[in-house]
Amino acid sequence: MIVRPRPTLFDILFRVRGSIVPRIAGRLTAMLAISVGAVLLVDSHPAMLVQLGAIPFTLIGLALSIFMSFRNTACFDRWWEGRKLWGDLINHSRSFARQISSLDAEAQAPLLRGLIGFAHGLAARLRNGHEASVVARWWADAPAADHPNPTDAILRDVGTRCARLARARHISDIHLSILEGQLTALSQVQGGCERIKATPLPFTFTLLLHRSAYAFCLLLPFALANALGWWTPLLVLIVCYTFFALDALGDELEDPFGLDTNDLPLDALVRLVEREMLAAMGRDDLPPPLLPERDLLL
Repeated sequence: MIVRPRPTLFDILFRVRGSIVPRIAGRLTAMLAISVGAVLLVDSHPAMLVQLGAIPFTLIGLALSIFMSFRNTACFDRWWEGRKLWGDLINHSRSFARQISSLDAEAQAPLLRGLIGFAHGLAARLRNGHEASVVARWWADAPAADHPNPTDAILRDVGTRCARLARARHISDIHLSILEGQLTALSQVQGGCERIKATPLPFTFTLLLHRSAYAFCLLLPFALANALGWWTPLLVLIVCYTFFALDALGDELEDPFGLDTNDLPLDALVRLVEREMLAAMGRDDLPPPLLPERDLLL
C-alpha cells in the first residue's frame, strides 16, 4: 500500500511512483502511436474519416464512465471490507490477550503464540504462500504440510487448550465462553477474507468492461483526427489515461490481499499482531515495526 502525505502540485503533475502509470505505460504508448497514425492518415486521405464524428463517442464515453464507476465501487468495497476484517483480527487478538492476562505466563504463552501463528498463516493463505511452514514457526503442534487448513487448525488447538484450562479450574466456564467468542470472531474474519479471495467479480462483467474500454480508446483517435489535427494525441492520451488507469486500479483493488502497490499491507498488520502478542507475554525482544520503504508498505 502506498503511504504518502497529501500530494503537492509537483506530485500531481510529475510523481510516477505510487501512481498507476507504470502499469499502463505500454498501453498509453500504443495509443500515442495509433493517434499519430490517425492524424497522418487524415493528412494523406482527408475524405476517408470525414463521416466519423465525435458525437457518438461523447455518449459512449459517458455510458462507459458510469459502467466503470460501478465496477470500481464494487472493487473498492472489497478492498475496504478486507481492511475492516483485518482490523477486527487485530481487535479480537488484543481482546483475547487482555482476557487471559490473569493466567500465569506458562499458560498464556502458547495461547498468544497461537494467535501470532494464526495471523501469519492467514496472510500466507491469502497471498498463496506456504501456509503450513509459516504456521509451524509459531505453533509446536502445527498440522501436517498437507492439512487443508492449517490456519483454522491453530484456532481449534487454542480452543482445546482453553477448554483444558477450564477443566483444570484455571478459568471459569463463563471465562471459557468469552474466550470462545473471541476465537469464533477470528474464525469469522478468516471466512470473510477467504470469501473475498475466492470470489472475484464475475468474469463476464470484467471482460465486457475491458472490451468496451479498449474499443472506445482505439476508435477515438480516428474520430478526433479530422477536427483536432495534431492536438489529437494529447486529448487521446488524457482520455485513455483516465479509462486505463481506472480499469487497472479496479484490477488491483479486486484482490486486496495481493502484492500490488495499492493492496493491503498484510505484512505490516501481521507484524503489529506479533509485536503486541509478544509484549503481552512480557517479552522485550520485539521485532521492529514494518515501515514504508520508498512510500510502499507491504
